[in-house]
Amino acid sequence: MFLRLTALAVLLLGSGAAINANDAAKDSPPSPNREFRAAWVATVANIDWPSAPGLPGGVQQQEMIEILDLAKKLNLNAIVFQVRPACDALYASELEPWSDFLTGTQGKAPEPFYDPLEFAINESHKRGLELHAWVNPYRARHPSSKSEISEQHVSKANPTMAVKYGKHIWLDPGQKAVQDYSLKVIMDIVKRYDVDGIHMDDYFYPYREKNSEGEEVDFPDEPSWMEFVGEGGLISRDDWRRENVNSLIQRTYKAIKAEKQWVKFGVSPFGIWQPGFPQQIQGFNAYEQIYCDSKKWLNEGWLDYVAPQLYWKIEAPAQSYPVLLQWWVDQNTHGRHIWVGNFTSRVNDQWEPEEIVNQVKATREQQGASGNIHFSMKPLLQNRGNLTDELAKTVYTQQALIPEMTWEKPVVPGTPSLKVRKAGSGIEVTWQAPVREKVWRWALQKRINGVWVLEVLPGAMTSISLGADENGKLPDFVAIAAVSRYGSLSPSAAQGVQ
Repeated sequence: MFLRLTALAVLLLGSGAAINANDAAKDSPPSPNREFRAAWVATVANIDWPSAPGLPGGVQQQEMIEILDLAKKLNLNAIVFQVRPACDALYASELEPWSDFLTGTQGKAPEPFYDPLEFAINESHKRGLELHAWVNPYRARHPSSKSEISEQHVSKANPTMAVKYGKHIWLDPGQKAVQDYSLKVIMDIVKRYDVDGIHMDDYFYPYREKNSEGEEVDFPDEPSWMEFVGEGGLISRDDWRRENVNSLIQRTYKAIKAEKQWVKFGVSPFGIWQPGFPQQIQGFNAYEQIYCDSKKWLNEGWLDYVAPQLYWKIEAPAQSYPVLLQWWVDQNTHGRHIWVGNFTSRVNDQWEPEEIVNQVKATREQQGASGNIHFSMKPLLQNRGNLTDELAKTVYTQQALIPEMTWEKPVVPGTPSLKVRKAGSGIEVTWQAPVREKVWRWALQKRINGVWVLEVLPGAMTSISLGADENGKLPDFVAIAAVSRYGSLSPSAAQGVQ
């Protein structure tokens, strides 16, 4: 009899524990959604910002605020801002002249004076957005430039480092002095600015120019090539060019990590490494023609993210978006981030808005890929073909945290304290980080009518007022977790609304 009663008591106790556990699980927030959602803000030729060279500083600032406000409204979480389009600067630099795309005159500072990069960083961080500084390592002059070249510009200050090729001027990647110079510029940005990432696109050695007869003209790097041969270099000229680019990528990654480990380094290469990889793929050969061995960079772990420019339709048989994406994921032997570059500017030209929406969906369906970067911000600002509206109501309905840099083995933040109380017709939420911990972002989750909704907030915030949703419903449960600069998440503090 005693044994039967004891067993019954244990059963009831266990049942109660299970019920309590189920209740606790019901009140526990799900893991926040993670996805990189960004747009390029191109300054070369004034593609995205500023809308024209020489605008007053206040107008430029207002245009940047419009970009960042839309990014926040659309539930993007990062901006890739071009700050060095052609060995010039959209920031205060002692190494390179102010960009003529900014002021209309190379070397002339904005009036009234401000620092565009510093301004963009501060305004991005206020909105919970990351800002990645986009630099072009070798382009020294773009044909859309109308200004006289500044005496401070590298092509005049160090003319042996630069060569004319077609309508452009380029630095010669075969010169170690060039590599050292570009790396010095990049690290100046990393050291002096609170950037979240350094970003390069697909321009290293330039795409090949043609003469008046339509024949391809080789890049004019004969002096640096002959110097390499004279020093006993034995590899082919093509391999030497690839190694020049490889060296810059490796050195940049190592230098950034030695200075600020949390700063991401990413590259957005041409979307096809070589035709035939995988078998059905046809098109331009970036490995042979512009000497980019982007597969190697990923295989060696020299990047935190790669953003292959998959600028073709999903159904394009010779450049299939999902087939190429699967190939890039398969090369990711170090488990870094794969964030696709999308040709969003094609909408209303050759593509319907649904193509971009479906590409975002295809990226989500591919295990091992975790985000998209839209080229560029301009079609989103224009709501071209109602694209912005479509993204907002389909794939970007909720916010998302940026994926974690797990390979950096970041320290997990401590659990914050949390207080939730009703205040008038809304809810007042206050929280605090553990003593001596500096929080980068907050992931606030609120449960409304059984559905959890994420809000990503700046780390400086310690309170928020929550109102009712469009149906008049207030949250009945709130949770908050700290997010580090690496993306690591603390345990949540959670509390019901009394």
